[in-house]
Amino acid sequence: MSRATPVTADLSLTGRVAMVTGAGTGIGRAIAVGLAGAGADVVGLYRTHQGDTEGQVAALGRRYLGVRCDLAVAGEADLAALVRDAREELGGLDVLVNNAGIIRRSPALEHSREDWDAVLETNLGAGFRLSQAFARALPERTADGRGSRGKIINIASMLSFQGGISTAAYTASKSALLGVTRLLANEWAPLGINVNAIAPGYVETEATEALRADRDRSEAILGRIPAGRWGRPDDLQGAAVLLASAASDYIHGAVLPVDGGWLAR
Repeated sequence: MSRATPVTADLSLTGRVAMVTGAGTGIGRAIAVGLAGAGADVVGLYRTHQGDTEGQVAALGRRYLGVRCDLAVAGEADLAALVRDAREELGGLDVLVNNAGIIRRSPALEHSREDWDAVLETNLGAGFRLSQAFARALPERTADGRGSRGKIINIASMLSFQGGISTAAYTASKSALLGVTRLLANEWAPLGINVNAIAPGYVETEATEALRADRDRSEAILGRIPAGRWGRPDDLQGAAVLLASAASDYIHGAVLPVDGGWLAR
């Protein structure tokens, strides 16, 4: 009797290069480090500072290229050059993580046009245009049509599913980002490009500092999370590695909540 060969998912990113936006802090930094831990070299985009991301990636024996860029004002030619330069510097570009985002809080009646435009452009428009530049620069698919040419991972939110309060532009941007993820999956899956999303729950980052400092709000949030704790940025690493690796070659247009069970409650 022949013995069955064990099937092991290929989660290795050795030989791959990943670009992560908003890589200087929080979730972006954690994802960059997580991808490096799986073997990827990393291009980290940041707007103001890149923190210690480079040092953490280097400590794992991987190359890191930090690029300062304000995606909200970058034009099509700027993004094409950014992708081209990253490919030339590190020898390729296989994964794009659209993580960069901002939030502006105010009641809907007081939400300004300035805040609306800034949030929508940063959280939605910039990621869409960078995805275009990334996809255009990918090499042609092999003749047999097998394998993935590239992976795009959009960072969605619980507010891709829920309305929230005092976050009109953010809710709009994250709801739309999930729709765009599915649209791009429909169009680009036949081209060998996987487009998926991760939806973080309540995570300990600078963006949630005010919520965590508000005792009543923090306790209310914790009371709904089955896992019984706020998420940590490194909780996102496993999902990112999965969606960046060959293990997800047949996953298209999916959103993976990493929320401690928040949406299941």
